[in-house]
Amino acid sequence: MGPAPDFVGYPEVRRGVRALLEGRPAGHRRPVPACPEWTVEDLLAHLTTIAARVLTRHGGTPPPAPAGVPALLDHWDDLGEDLDRRLAEAGGRTGEVMVMDAFTHELDLRAALGVPPPAEHLAWAPSFEVLVRGFSGSITARGLPALRLRTTGGSEWTAGEGRPAAALTAPALELYRALAGRRSPGQLAELDWSEPPSQWLPAFTWGPFSPPAAPGV
Repeated sequence: MGPAPDFVGYPEVRRGVRALLEGRPAGHRRPVPACPEWTVEDLLAHLTTIAARVLTRHGGTPPPAPAGVPALLDHWDDLGEDLDRRLAEAGGRTGEVMVMDAFTHELDLRAALGVPPPAEHLAWAPSFEVLVRGFSGSITARGLPALRLRTTGGSEWTAGEGRPAAALTAPALELYRALAGRRSPGQLAELDWSEPPSQWLPAFTWGPFSPPAAPGV
């Protein structure tokens, strides 16, 4: 089976974030290490802002965002229910970057709150595909040799164009977080590379992502 469409993965993220935050009111002002300028509430506000932006692009008219985590969760669900329908009508792929962003931030929230990542998630596979495509474009734009990406669970992709000159193997979560700018250059270099990684490390800076100076959690 291929990756779940955006209108399936997106509500799964909303449910996951709600479950994380509803029972932890003391954590709503906690800083999010993966997003150093944000608290948990700031991150949730970002998710609703992106949802409103995508909804507008699909012809909707989102209401103003409220303040506070409980109100923001309800606001996000209201936007999401409208979005899910419009995304389904659009074919199930026009919101995949939004889903990747939301799922990546769900992982950020889990790390900030000390909650393990989910064993399974409907947004996992499509979000991984978006990250691999972006990283692949970064390798190509820099004129670097192609790189084979492998998870220890057996998934495999080619990033870049042509025959891979090296392979990078890591547990799926570590590879995902590396591609999403959540691992420092030192952490990236410590992954399982078949060749010295130095020429490929700059490619981990792409789109909105850039490896942090300090090790990511």
